[in-house]
Amino acid sequence: MTSETARRRFAQHVLPCLDDAYSLARWLTGDATDAEDVVQEACLRALKALDGAAVENPRAWLLAIIRNTAFTWLGKNRPHALVLSGGEEEARAQQIDPQELLSPTPEEALIAKADRQSFVAAIEALPLVFKETLIMREINGLSYREIAEATGAPIGTVMSRLARARALLFAALGQRS
Repeated sequence: MTSETARRRFAQHVLPCLDDAYSLARWLTGDATDAEDVVQEACLRALKALDGAAVENPRAWLLAIIRNTAFTWLGKNRPHALVLSGGEEEARAQQIDPQELLSPTPEEALIAKADRQSFVAAIEALPLVFKETLIMREINGLSYREIAEATGAPIGTVMSRLARARALLFAALGQRS
């Protein structure tokens, strides 16, 4: 059983970071429902760990737990040969918002949708180690140091992974145009 102190620390350290945690889990699993499962499991792990852990950077600490939980979850629930991609929810999420159609022409809306789909597909196609680094930096806004703490990699490795992820992303987008 967790102590009241751990629950208080959970509310202070974990709850403010849940959006970033879900975002990372969503990108790593490729599915919203799976991401929810990963976040829930990670939160249970975080609550147990908070009973005696010293947490200097709660966001990086939680994202490290999310990352490890996602890899464990993927190992148990997905065949290794399976390529992660979006499901039905991904298709719905990429539909054109009716509000967007009010101002642009149909051609502009179609181009924007195709660009958005190409961008998401290019990110999804990145190797997992590059995808997670790119998501933590560009979507979650983590610093290099925070990414290093979350992944357990040296800052130089984080920087090179990010550079490689961007290069792969630009190359993939360049091939589609």
